[in-house]
Amino acid sequence: MKIILPLLSILCFFCSCTENKRDKQPLTGAGDPAAGARQPQGNTDTTNHYQFPDPTEKAKPVKNDTIIDADYSFEEAIAGTQAPQSIIDQLELFEVVYLSTDGKIHRGQILSNKKIAENIRTIFRFMLEKEFVIEKAIPIVRYSWSDSLSMDDNNSYSFCYRDITYSKHATGMAIDINPRFNPLRWKTENRPNQPKGAVLDTTVNGTLYPGHPVVDEFRRLGFRWGHSFTKFYDDHHFESNSLCRDSGS
Repeated sequence: MKIILPLLSILCFFCSCTENKRDKQPLTGAGDPAAGARQPQGNTDTTNHYQFPDPTEKAKPVKNDTIIDADYSFEEAIAGTQAPQSIIDQLELFEVVYLSTDGKIHRGQILSNKKIAENIRTIFRFMLEKEFVIEKAIPIVRYSWSDSLSMDDNNSYSFCYRDITYSKHATGMAIDINPRFNPLRWKTENRPNQPKGAVLDTTVNGTLYPGHPVVDEFRRLGFRWGHSFTKFYDDHHFESNSLCRDSGS
C-alpha cells in the first residue's frame, strides 16, 4: 500500500503536466484564433485602413470634378448688348453639361430664347449621352459680342443681337455648335471657310454631317439645319422653324 500511493501521486502529476502542455499548444482549424485571422472573413472589420476625421475639424466642401467654362449671372450675360428690352425679356440663361475636347465633363451656359430653351437642354442631354464632343458653351459676352471671335474659338452659343431681318441669333432662336469643327462652306463661290482656316473633318468627334444622330435630333425637335441653306453649308447652325414663325421674327 505504501508503494501504491507514491505511484498514484506520480501518475497524477504526469497527467497534469500533459494536460497543461495541450492547453498551451495553438489550436488549429476553426478553433485557432490565429488561423481565423489569417482566413478571409466576410465581415472582417477594415476600419483600421481608414483615417477618421477629427470631429472638431471643420468639414471641407466636396470638390466637383466638373470643369466650369461659364458661370455668369443673367445681368452679366447680357451686359453691353444693344438688344431692346423687348428682346431681352424673351431670353433665358441656363446651364448645360457636355463632354469636351479634353475628354472631361464641362459645365457651360447657353443664353437663348425661352421658347427653345427646353429643346436646347434636351439636345445637350442627348449629346452627352451619345458622347458627342462640345468644346465649350459660353455666352458671347465673353467675346465682346463678336460672332467672329466666338466662332474662331469653337464656342457653341445661341443669342447674339444683330440685324434681326437675317439672323435668328438676334432673338436667341438659333444655336451654333462647334463652329470650327463645322465651318460655313460656300457652295459655288470661291470664298474662304468661316471661321477662317477651319476645315471640315468628319472623323473628328464634334463634327456634323447628313444623317448624324445629333442632326436628326435637332430636326426631330423642329430645327432647320444650316447645311440646307441656298448659298452655303452652314453646318454649325441650327434655327427653330415653327417657333420662329410664332414669335414673328
